[in-house]
Amino acid sequence: MRIPDAKVALSTASVYPESTATAFEIAARLGYDGVEVMVWTDPVSQDIDALRRLSDYHRIPVLAVHAPCLLITQRVWSTDPWVKLQRARAAAEKLGAGTVVVHPPFRWQRSYARDFVRGIWRMADETDVRFAVENMYPWRYRDRELLAYAPDWDVTKDDYRHFTVDLSHTATARAEALDMVARMGDRLAHVHLADGNGSNKDEHLVPGRGKQPCAELLEQLAVSGFDGHVVVEVNTRRAMSAAEREADLAEALAFTRLHLASPTGAARP
Repeated sequence: MRIPDAKVALSTASVYPESTATAFEIAARLGYDGVEVMVWTDPVSQDIDALRRLSDYHRIPVLAVHAPCLLITQRVWSTDPWVKLQRARAAAEKLGAGTVVVHPPFRWQRSYARDFVRGIWRMADETDVRFAVENMYPWRYRDRELLAYAPDWDVTKDDYRHFTVDLSHTATARAEALDMVARMGDRLAHVHLADGNGSNKDEHLVPGRGKQPCAELLEQLAVSGFDGHVVVEVNTRRAMSAAEREADLAEALAFTRLHLASPTGAARP
């Protein structure tokens, strides 16, 4: 078997409502290659020195920083979205992370949305850190659909240097994940691995528990020699205990390592 150079990381969001510090501890204990820090309301996630201490103590590197783009993080690291990205880049550089994950703007962030594509290119030109823009999804309520993101939730419709594909988001968008990955081509730099059943909710199931082609994507990445990061970003909020949460994260890691491999003689597409 041939194993690609891609590292498998744990998103700190995967342990919520536990803390960022807990994510480092679990990632190290289970054998993840690193973590992706979701910058949000946990003060530790916003503190570069605290993150460095956790990384050093657990000997687990920070591989990516997820900028604070969520509704609940609108006031984290400033209310100015460009300042948020500048601080995310600075955090990535100081922590040795290679990637900043960023969502497209909300439509009501009109000025930010208008300059987003050009602005991301400008920022990417100023650093070796990759700004990997993540696919999102329409918001739905019953039979109504709201296009909440601009320029578009389908980031392949715009010109970005690097992409993040999230398979829970493709499920919620009811988009064909492998088709989206094909459109991303060699600009796919980052993967958020999770599953979904295509409901109106962004489910972030453990891979293999939904209907997304998680295994197929990993096998495709292995054949192509993908050298970005594969990040397990799952929802464990319903876990009844710390042991159950850890079992889910161990299962997700085992699934990823099992499928992120290809026969030695497999031809690249």
